[in-house]
Amino acid sequence: MTEFVGLQRTAERVAAGETSSVDLVTEALDRIEKAQPSLNAFRRLRREAALAEAAQADERLAAGERAPLLGVPIAVKDDTDIKGEPTAFGCAGEFPLKGADCEIVRRLRQAGAVIVGKTNTPEFGQWPFTEGHAFGATRNPWDIGYTPGGSSGGSAAAVAAGLVPAATGSDGLGSIRIPSAWTGLVGVKPTRGLVPSDPLPDMWNGLATHGPLARTVEDAALLLDVLAATGTRMRDGAKSAPGRLRIALALQVPFTLLPARLDPEVRSAVVRLGRVLARLGHEVTLASPHYGLVGLGVFARSLEGLKGAAQEVPDMRLLDTRTQQNHRMGRMLSPLVKFSRLHERFERRRVGRIFDNADVILAPTTATPPTPVGHYDGLSNFGTTRTMIAACPYAWPWNILGLPGVNVPAGLTSKGLPIGAQLVSVENSEPVLLSLAAQLQKEERWQDRTPPGLG
Repeated sequence: MTEFVGLQRTAERVAAGETSSVDLVTEALDRIEKAQPSLNAFRRLRREAALAEAAQADERLAAGERAPLLGVPIAVKDDTDIKGEPTAFGCAGEFPLKGADCEIVRRLRQAGAVIVGKTNTPEFGQWPFTEGHAFGATRNPWDIGYTPGGSSGGSAAAVAAGLVPAATGSDGLGSIRIPSAWTGLVGVKPTRGLVPSDPLPDMWNGLATHGPLARTVEDAALLLDVLAATGTRMRDGAKSAPGRLRIALALQVPFTLLPARLDPEVRSAVVRLGRVLARLGHEVTLASPHYGLVGLGVFARSLEGLKGAAQEVPDMRLLDTRTQQNHRMGRMLSPLVKFSRLHERFERRRVGRIFDNADVILAPTTATPPTPVGHYDGLSNFGTTRTMIAACPYAWPWNILGLPGVNVPAGLTSKGLPIGAQLVSVENSEPVLLSLAAQLQKEERWQDRTPPGLG
């Protein structure tokens, strides 16, 4: 099936002349349009522009030029500026066309990628579900009655369904790892600062970063090399053996102020992966970080970030009432942002002590399997927060600390829905995490699993 060839293999096929970029991009656009009524993964398609760029890529290939992603179709999340396109970030209304590419789009173009469209995200990426009155509901390819997660849910749905070989997302409190877990993908939240956020100087007060979503570790590593301009460092890491690592199996739920518990099916899946890693020769022990009040100030930092994001909204009254309330609350909490950034230093030392005795943490990515579409409909602001914390309490500590995390598929629930586990380590340890993930992939063969009816 051409849908599931993958990023690296697609790039190789184009470079070898086995197919043309125009053919690939046409096929991708056709798949997206066919799937749009059921999955609703895309906010905006670039058919005319993408086909023109694909024709240019074919000319470059014919002239002997080579680049890592030359002629390969890619999708980006709708928080990403593309010259000549609006950036609605999940919101309703008419948005101005951007006058310049953001830095990660510039790097994608430099690598030769053809961006076919922008994927759906909830308003300002606030929630772990991709639904909104501006575009409707994005649905999970494994079961369209369920969400693919959020906030990079459109990108996750597009890759999981084989509409594109890989996509970019952004992760502020788990927004790459959560949808990757719920759609059976590899998703990487890089170390803070590894991938540029330009034109934003500091995405969401240091909480957010761009990163890749893909079906395999190798594909995620390739896309991360492009986004971070690291040459082949990530791919080399994915190809190398990790050696014997000390792995902390961390099942404890971080302190959240609101109740959350680990679903038994998710727990069993993560523990099973721990056993697989032990069988592969790693030292796996049950140990959780001393999270303490790691989330102190997280709402101030995230909600205050709405202030800048909302500046281009044509009419605030078009937004979800929860977004409007969060925007007002963010202005009120703004004075606490500086305190939270200062407190991060102490949190880093306290939580980081676990790395004195462990090289990598293995933890659930989410506390529950995917939630149904409409699960959050009609909830108040507090009700939405309470419900999403119950589902997704594990991802956000690593955004606060700026540490890298990689979601890996952990299997399927009894209902056939994907669940995931995250591998976390110290700053700039992405090559080690990718190496360990690749070792797991060889055992688990998750790349061979496809949503029902799509394999």
